[in-house]
Amino acid sequence: MTKYHLTADILTSYGKYLQQEERSPATVEKYMRDLRGFSAWLEGRAVTKRLAAGWKQELLDQGLSPATVNAKLSALNGLFRFLKWEDFRVRFLKLQRRVFRDTARDLGREDYSRLLDAAKQLGREQLALIIETICATGIRVSEVRYITVEAVQAQRADVSLKGKIRTILLPKKLCRKLAKFAQKEKIASGEIFLTRRGTGVSRCAIWREMKALCAKAGVAPSKVFPHNLRHLFATAFYRATRDIVKLADLLGHSSINTTRIYLLATGTEHARQLELLRLVI
Repeated sequence: MTKYHLTADILTSYGKYLQQEERSPATVEKYMRDLRGFSAWLEGRAVTKRLAAGWKQELLDQGLSPATVNAKLSALNGLFRFLKWEDFRVRFLKLQRRVFRDTARDLGREDYSRLLDAAKQLGREQLALIIETICATGIRVSEVRYITVEAVQAQRADVSLKGKIRTILLPKKLCRKLAKFAQKEKIASGEIFLTRRGTGVSRCAIWREMKALCAKAGVAPSKVFPHNLRHLFATAFYRATRDIVKLADLLGHSSINTTRIYLLATGTEHARQLELLRLVI
């Protein structure tokens, strides 16, 4: 009987495959972290369908949210497809579609303004500009590297992800700020947001520096992470245009269903809408 063992070499090969498929560094890192967790849980045992399902139950027993469990199962099933171990794939948990966002994690305009003010008060000019750039364009934090001197001069950035290229228009006011910053930092070409060593600032550094602003800004840490700036852009754009198709293009979504998630109302807004129905007499 054939035994299927998950080895370090297999994980390394799968990681290289994900990179070749042009998955984002963050996605590769997340998948590999989850798969190493599964491998450690196996404790040297051969992979079986029963054990794969057992890991799913273990994740639930740990109290992880269904969405988090499904994310980890996605990594595992992807590996099984890569290895052609199709019989071991695990069924995802069925999730009811959310109808509103968690208010505790929702970043509003006032929170956004407070973050910018805090960054400026602390003398973190570059961080303030990064926050403003992500929020004003809707780019992913991993796409900050496409904000270059050349892009500012053209008032547009061509962003490449997973073999697809989309064009992001940069607001004129933002371009003026970026050009002034680049001139001040003596950056004549290439990426504008750099570390002291002259390398592009990483997504982890941006995430960490944004979190460090929370206390000064008086904003809950649960609301502060780069992707929430993208959410704020999406809601602001949709309220101004009511064009979800155009928004999907700007965000680089292949499915409007993905874009829809960005446009969920908050729990507070949802409650207000229920009150307007006046069905309790």
